[in-house]
Amino acid sequence: MRKLILVVHISLDGFVAGQDGELDGFDAGEENLEFVCRLTDEADAALFGRTSYQMLETYWPTAKDRANATKSEIAYSNWYNKAQKIVISKTMQGQHLRNTTVIGGNSLNEIGKIKEEPGKNILIFGSPAASQSLMRLDLIDGFWIFVNPVIFGSGIPLFAGGENQQKLRLVTTKSFSNGETALHYIVNREELPT
Repeated sequence: MRKLILVVHISLDGFVAGQDGELDGFDAGEENLEFVCRLTDEADAALFGRTSYQMLETYWPTAKDRANATKSEIAYSNWYNKAQKIVISKTMQGQHLRNTTVIGGNSLNEIGKIKEEPGKNILIFGSPAASQSLMRLDLIDGFWIFVNPVIFGSGIPLFAGGENQQKLRLVTTKSFSNGETALHYIVNREELPT
């Protein structure tokens, strides 16, 4: 079965963005993107909420064609264009998008079916509302949380409204020269209370 893995940047106080969705405090550089490209080597699909999908879709399909594109930007852009994209959205249903499936209704059934299809990992990028829904449905198998050296004070939280306890196991950490630390957790379902 394919694994569903959340890849997300957060502030030290747990926010994925500022109050209005701004990402000003996240200073990911080439080193960070090169690392994310290693994660995409093990994945062939990306899952998003509508807002994150629309934001990434404005940049990544053509990033490889920019005159000053770095090696990692080219690699990520190429992966993004080939990857199966899955968008959780009630407002985008019925739209025909290249290499993109829109799920609006029963996320549990639809994502469960996609996880059972043959393939590599499915990466969720950002998408806090969609991620929170998927966490409540116990569909996320792992987390790559990139903790940034900034405190927002308020904003859009990564973890909110969770009713179910989830036991996680820290697998590895990675520090970057910009002060960011990546934490890789997997869901430890064997230790969950019954």
